[in-house]
Amino acid sequence: MINHLITQKNWQTQLSTVITSVDELLSLLNLESLRTQIYIPAHFELRVPRAFVGKMKKGDANDPLLQQVLPNKQEQLAVTGYVADPLAENEQNPIQGLLHKYQSRVLLTVTGACAIHCRYCFRQHFDYSANMPKSEAKDNIKAYIAQHPEINEVILSGGDPLSVSNRRLFAWLDILESMSQLTTIRLHTRLPLVIPERLDNEMLERLAQSRCQIVMVVHCNHANEIDSNTAEYLQRARSAGITLLNQTVLLEGINDDVATQVALSQRLFAAGVLPYYLHVLDKVAGAAHFDKEEAAAVQLYWRLLAELPGYLVPKLVRELPNRPFKVPIDIYKQV
Repeated sequence: MINHLITQKNWQTQLSTVITSVDELLSLLNLESLRTQIYIPAHFELRVPRAFVGKMKKGDANDPLLQQVLPNKQEQLAVTGYVADPLAENEQNPIQGLLHKYQSRVLLTVTGACAIHCRYCFRQHFDYSANMPKSEAKDNIKAYIAQHPEINEVILSGGDPLSVSNRRLFAWLDILESMSQLTTIRLHTRLPLVIPERLDNEMLERLAQSRCQIVMVVHCNHANEIDSNTAEYLQRARSAGITLLNQTVLLEGINDDVATQVALSQRLFAAGVLPYYLHVLDKVAGAAHFDKEEAAAVQLYWRLLAELPGYLVPKLVRELPNRPFKVPIDIYKQV
């Protein structure tokens, strides 16, 4: 591992000093020889926090964390069935900044910014400029929710909702908590894994005071993402009364074996996080090389059932366009 890569613990500073240069990243990892295999994407550039790079192994071109963020020439291949909007989210966007795919829940794209650009991201082609909720849109969002009494949960997403300031985040919490029909606020975020210090005392205290149930769904794909510092911050969040869940994307060559998935579930549990979803890859353009055949995913899942207690086995699902739920993979179909 790279020691002393991070000397500044302030999360805002870490967010403002992420690595965006392929050459710098490869130099830090002693992998300059890979430069000929890399291209510089125009629309979805390299972006990775130094703390996350600090968890990578120097000299290892196959490091599972590196492989998630390093642009690969295979992204340039056009593969049939892999499209820019694999979940047809543009069709489920009734007002600016809000997606309504599931009956009792709506999703707010609080920001288009992320601390890290994961190369398999299903929203890497999403038009955030047309879907950011501006100040005047907040009243429209409140009105939309009020007009749909079946909605009892709001998911803050993006981008990454924890990449915004506490002031902006708390303003959204104030708005949502003022609506009596809402019982749960959920945050989908990668920040606690890539910049753990984002879970600062001010934010945790504010979340602990919420009248709503707070659920934080983190996104961790490999046990190496959770070092002792990361685990400490996750445990602080759990101690603040936040329900911590994890969603993982099944990625070819990165976490598609039993030992890796078992280690991930166990490391998550030790840090106070319960496995929630194991996603088969969304078929987004540029990410076909990460995909795993569904039959192989099912075989892997049966082995996880045999090796882990039920509460540490995430649900194996695929998200499909125009479905009002995550679609469970039929694990009996291919037995």
